[in-house]
Amino acid sequence: MQLKVTVTFLISILFSFLKPQETRTPLAKPHCQKECGDIIIPYPFGIGAGCYLDKAFEVLCIPIFPKVPLLVFLDGSAISHISLDHAVVQVERQPNVYCYNKSGEDPSTSVSVHLNQQFSISYTRNKFVAIGCDIFAYIIDSGSRNYTSGCASLCDDPNPIVGLTATSCSSVGCCQTTLPKDITSFHMQIFSINTFNRSWTTKPCSIAFLVDKDFSGYTFNISEHIHPDFYAFPTVYNWVIGNITFHEARERGNLVCSINSDCIDNAEGLGYWCHCKHGYQGNPYLPSGCQDINECEDPNTSPCQNGAVCFNTPGNYSCRCPIGLVSDGNEPGDGCTHKKARHRIYVAVSLATTSAAGALILIAFGSLLYLKLKRLRRNNVKQKFFKRNGGLVLQELITSSTASALKTKLFSTKEIMKAIDNFNESRVLGKGGQGTVYKGMLPDGSIVAVKKSNIVDEDQVGRFVNEVLILSQINHRNIVKLLGCCLEYEVPLLVYEYVSNGNLSHHIRNEGGVPKLSWESRLQIAGEVAGALSYLHSCASTAIFHRDIKSDNILLDENYRAVVSDFGLSRTISLGKTHLTVMVGGTFGYLDPDYFRSGQFTEKSDVYAFGVVLAELLTGRKAISSSSSDEGLVNYFQALMKQNSPFEIHDALVANDHDGQIGEILAVAKLAQRCLHWNTKKRPIMKEVAAVLYQLRRKQYRPPSPKKLKGQLLLIKERIQYT
Repeated sequence: MQLKVTVTFLISILFSFLKPQETRTPLAKPHCQKECGDIIIPYPFGIGAGCYLDKAFEVLCIPIFPKVPLLVFLDGSAISHISLDHAVVQVERQPNVYCYNKSGEDPSTSVSVHLNQQFSISYTRNKFVAIGCDIFAYIIDSGSRNYTSGCASLCDDPNPIVGLTATSCSSVGCCQTTLPKDITSFHMQIFSINTFNRSWTTKPCSIAFLVDKDFSGYTFNISEHIHPDFYAFPTVYNWVIGNITFHEARERGNLVCSINSDCIDNAEGLGYWCHCKHGYQGNPYLPSGCQDINECEDPNTSPCQNGAVCFNTPGNYSCRCPIGLVSDGNEPGDGCTHKKARHRIYVAVSLATTSAAGALILIAFGSLLYLKLKRLRRNNVKQKFFKRNGGLVLQELITSSTASALKTKLFSTKEIMKAIDNFNESRVLGKGGQGTVYKGMLPDGSIVAVKKSNIVDEDQVGRFVNEVLILSQINHRNIVKLLGCCLEYEVPLLVYEYVSNGNLSHHIRNEGGVPKLSWESRLQIAGEVAGALSYLHSCASTAIFHRDIKSDNILLDENYRAVVSDFGLSRTISLGKTHLTVMVGGTFGYLDPDYFRSGQFTEKSDVYAFGVVLAELLTGRKAISSSSSDEGLVNYFQALMKQNSPFEIHDALVANDHDGQIGEILAVAKLAQRCLHWNTKKRPIMKEVAAVLYQLRRKQYRPPSPKKLKGQLLLIKERIQYT
């Protein structure tokens, strides 16, 4: 009998390890598009007929690059996230803008928000924010016309710069407040206060909006014109199924919650939503959406303790003890102990071996002492490298009040060596004059790029510390993100986010077999790089000059999003100042002639380098050719522009790909010509460059109005029915 039980137990263990991993349940209905761009569209939402529950959840995927999902029922708002677990959808909405006219009058402005039974603005996830000088913004209940919430914003600073964070906004030029509960429709309004200070003469525009409480990422210079088209803010909506309770839906036979799920009534009114039961995961709105979670699948995270073996059960698990052991408690995760008889045998054996163990104590003590000395020597070497690689300087910057925003993770040598397989040559992404970049994977599974300096000297350490200082203070989607650094190795190691699609130079010249870029992609990349440089120059109290803008330092991800990298030569400069250096730094072909002559680096020097990148995008030529007879890209480009033959400068792909929009190419060519002007005063600033490229991209696609969107939907349906 005991043999039979033992064999059964062993077979159960074997099957628990050999059981194949269950396939994850799909989030969308079968044969339906599950994502638009990089946004997952789970059922009851859906794209196309038959893929959504009802009209309230219809999503339209706009085929631009990248693709944009629009929620038709919410006036075609762009979707940025859908959560099944919390029954919320996050959409991007532009703010309500308010401006004085030229005569100084205060025109009335308001925006109305009307909710319905299936969608409602979450008062727990959103906040009401107003940005401007000497204003009072408030919300009025549409039904009772009573004030429900509001805040005031004053400006003592003549040039306020407001940073909107996830926790607060400054009291100067910005105010925020919570949203009222149980409000179904309301108006947002703004009017001026403290008109004695006449803030409208220098800061004529203000904005008010609802935004996700966790949102951060915009900095506003109120002294300049605040244009609503440049901003979009995420707003969180609650959603429910239907307009009846789940009990009524079950009685009518149209309840959409699947098996292994719970139905939850809407606490604010009618409707309900679904949630997978404890121990299950998946989409509760699909017939077999909630699947059992196998708690025993990973032996490293088993919930059972002290020798107990985990067995998965539907929605739960159980812990069983092997033969000869008994449970040491009543809870499912308790461990196992020996039976009393066996326990006495083990005690006797332990006493018999005690004398032998004493002989091993000296050996163990000697081994521990040796290991401790070895570890001490290894730590001393690490500390030596730490100091030589600028660790003390970084520590001072982190603790100093002037660099309170500096945040970076210090990786150990062991973590980095494991991530890049001890500098395996197969992990090399690229090599340059300053170092080598390796592809690695951290313990949490995230892919990173590790930059290793070639040599260690005072100049290299200074560049390393400077790059850490610069990137730790920047948070922009088109600027490479620094994840941390390692100082314990013989040369500095920087850990960045991994950008998977190579650099812009390879794509412009079709190097390494990569496909050439379309005109739309080139215009998008140019606009994103210009926006990143405008952010560096203008959106901080201390401007940042990159000083080495070139196509090799512009990376592209899998969606061809541009990411500006390599900040080793960058400098932080007070606004309105220049940077004077005795040694010219940068890359020939991209250097500002005036900087090369005078040694004074200004923001216009970055503008010049960006102009060279625009010329590369237009012509497909290198900035400097290895041929001695080549006159150089800038001279070639300017000569063609002076000869009024700008359309000879674009390569064959640009021309063939966009014959219908030659005007855009001409506009970009003229913009590049302005950026490359020999007189720095006649070059535009990066903010103007970014605005011009933004308008060109905006002309390519304008979101349809709700009325036009409904017309397009009717036309699509007619075509589908006809076919």
